Amino acid sequence: MKAYAVLYERGERNWSAYVPDLPGCVATGKTREETERRIREAIAFHIEGLIMDGEPVPEPTIEAGTVSVPA
Repeated sequence: MKAYAVLYERGERNWSAYVPDLPGCVATGKTREETERRIREAIAFHIEGLIMDGEPVPEPTIEAGTVSVPA
């Protein structure tokens, strides 16, 4: 099992997510929870497509974190 970093962005009307290690792997949803479910499905579909096309599946390399600063 591989763990890929997923970046979530809240928009005015929805959420979006993308996976930096898997270019083109994106998802959107009305809520964060819906978007998490959809990006999980998108990752599986993306990897399946790479394998079917005989392409290498990239290893996870991105690490994400947060930094707190005074407001």
